[in-house]
Amino acid sequence: MSDRGILAPRREVRTVVLVQASQLRPARRERPGFLWAAPAAVFFTIFGIVPIAVVLYLSFTTWNGLGTPEWAGLTNWKALPGDTDALHSIRITAQLMVFCWLIQTPTSLLLGVWAAGPQRNRAILSTLFFLPLLLSTAAIALTWLSLLDPNFGLAASLGSYVGVSDGNFLGDDSRALYAVAAVISWQFVPFHTLLYQAAARQIPAAMYEVAEIDGARTMRQFFSITLPQLRNTVIASSVLVVVGSLTYFESILLLTNGGPGTATRVLPLHMYVKGFVGFDMGYASVLAVLLVAVGTALSVLIVRSTGYHRMSSDREGM
Repeated sequence: MSDRGILAPRREVRTVVLVQASQLRPARRERPGFLWAAPAAVFFTIFGIVPIAVVLYLSFTTWNGLGTPEWAGLTNWKALPGDTDALHSIRITAQLMVFCWLIQTPTSLLLGVWAAGPQRNRAILSTLFFLPLLLSTAAIALTWLSLLDPNFGLAASLGSYVGVSDGNFLGDDSRALYAVAAVISWQFVPFHTLLYQAAARQIPAAMYEVAEIDGARTMRQFFSITLPQLRNTVIASSVLVVVGSLTYFESILLLTNGGPGTATRVLPLHMYVKGFVGFDMGYASVLAVLLVAVGTALSVLIVRSTGYHRMSSDREGM
């Protein structure tokens, strides 16, 4: 047999190896062009940037909602530090933010992890948990307003079991904010539960299998595997809760209208009172700009302080 006949199979094998090696090389990723982001950019510009710019302009004007705004310079901004109601509203908003986070985060985290498991009747119970997502904010507020009525609602008969014998949750200035936070959390817990459920299902089952072999029990697995793997989801959910708490308006308007007194007058409601009740659109625009600035600052603070911006993977558990 000639040398050419001996080398021919070797060349074929070498060719096959090179082809397989080329297939193993990571494919070059091409970044999508600007046209891919153009629809979202246009939408955000029209419904996000432009309204903010208009409100920022109105904050330097005097306008009652009719006619042409008149330039007022920094008059509205100088009035902000002296507005005691605005400072009180900021404090109430901060308290509501903390209450909502403390209620929504642990509750939705536990429900989401449970809903991601293999339990019997999980699908049926999960559907019941997610029903508030299908209801409007106004319908939920009116329903809870009836339930919390101290004369005819469930609060009159069940209040004594939680230490409120008169059932007056919304009419007492020391309880109203807690009641409002509970109603708002009841509405938005299902949304955050969906986030945790989706993230929990991405955790590799092999991690739990190894933990069981090592003798780790359920609680140990939760704190050593589940919770660390859901870290990024907790951060993202917390940002949504914090920023969302700055926009709560309809529920509070229908439940308490800021009362009793000003016990539940959050900053968005104070902005509504100044703009649409007092017809001072210029100063109300100042409060609107303040809300945007605070929401943006809190989002950046949470993302930066937790290291979420350095996350290199978009899949939990990988």
